[in-house]
Amino acid sequence: MNVSLQNKDNVSALLTVRLEKADYQEKVDKSLKSLRHKVQMPGFRKGMVPAGLIKKMYGKTVLVEEVNKLLSDALSQYIRDNHVNILGEPLPNEESQQNVDFDTQEDFDFVFDIALAPEFKAEVSKDDKVDYYDIEVTDEMVDNQVKMYAQRNGKYDKVDTYADNDMLKGLLAELNEDGSVKEGGVQVEDAIMMPSYMKNDEQKAIFANAKVNDVLVFNPYAAWDGNAAELASLLKTDKESAGEMKSNFSFQVTEITRFVPGELTQEIFDQVMGKDVVKTEEEFRAKVKEAIAKQFGADSDYKFMLDVRKYLMDKVGKLQFPDELLKRIMQLNNPDKDEKFVEENYDKSIEELTWHLIKEQLVKANEIKVEQQDIADMAKEATRAQFAQYGMLNVPDELLDNYAKEMLKKKESVEGLVNRVVEVKLATALKEQVTLEHKPISAADFNKMFE
Repeated sequence: MNVSLQNKDNVSALLTVRLEKADYQEKVDKSLKSLRHKVQMPGFRKGMVPAGLIKKMYGKTVLVEEVNKLLSDALSQYIRDNHVNILGEPLPNEESQQNVDFDTQEDFDFVFDIALAPEFKAEVSKDDKVDYYDIEVTDEMVDNQVKMYAQRNGKYDKVDTYADNDMLKGLLAELNEDGSVKEGGVQVEDAIMMPSYMKNDEQKAIFANAKVNDVLVFNPYAAWDGNAAELASLLKTDKESAGEMKSNFSFQVTEITRFVPGELTQEIFDQVMGKDVVKTEEEFRAKVKEAIAKQFGADSDYKFMLDVRKYLMDKVGKLQFPDELLKRIMQLNNPDKDEKFVEENYDKSIEELTWHLIKEQLVKANEIKVEQQDIADMAKEATRAQFAQYGMLNVPDELLDNYAKEMLKKKESVEGLVNRVVEVKLATALKEQVTLEHKPISAADFNKMFE
């Protein structure tokens, strides 16, 4: 067996594999012998079918299989041993590859086109300046988060007079134009609504200072700007009918309910932060601020890596690629797409490939490795972050572990976690190596950068 590489240019080459009979014959004979012991054929006991008949019936199939295995192993071995930085998979050369006749040939020549990764150097130093956005944690954010926690111990009180954000319950009845109750019209007992959510201020004002047993006349269609979903929910009917319901309605108030937030107590401190982690409201607010800052830190790192990507791609410049060969590979990888798809998406594909090659060098230079424990920890951290979005900071480890284990059962989840581990480790390394241009920014302005 002989394998040789001939460069066509800096980013493409011909890889030729010559297989001779001596390379595969022993494997073919061994496979046929094994097959003979398994084949069952009328007129012969199992394992006693003549070798010549086995060869006649299965010889070509076995030959093709063994040659293909040997060819695949030879390609992989050569690429690995010679550190050939290949892009995609080897493709049969359309010009030099001769037709192979397994019936008559004993020696075989296979010629492949291979795409080579361009030679370049991606590295960073303190001379490289990259923006890093420090998202400000405002007192308002902390206040809102603390208020949300306090609401957990809140309660609903029955009150006599309506105020904004109270909930009303009562009898809803459709009226005629003269203001009388419409016979056969829509009536809903124990209808529930919150006037503060009405879209029309004039209709909303009708309920100001309403008291239990008051009868108020309003127009639901005007109140909710004809929103069929809102009207259907209130009037207990289908959306189509609700959207056409433009009558005035009377509403007799039978109950007014008001939510009263709870006070910050040690019980809430323990629920959120863990038993006796904080003892005062000041300590609690500090921990809440710390948690928000941690969430923002992950967002800042994400933006940092986006900026690093752009900075390094500009620094490396436009790389040379074997365009026609890569388009062939792209077409083969998307058999259900036409040439137009390849042309329209090729530039974006090259952009992603360029970043992949840059990132590959950075990961190698920083000796970044992903261990199984890293993946498990990232699954747990991702789960913790999901709970944190809902204000749940003190989630028991057992619950985190159970959620994380479910994530690790899915292949696509594991691949995503591996990528996140690499991103986090790489961001940590690069932040130490470049000069960070710190830029304070509000959360609102930071989010605008992604619109």
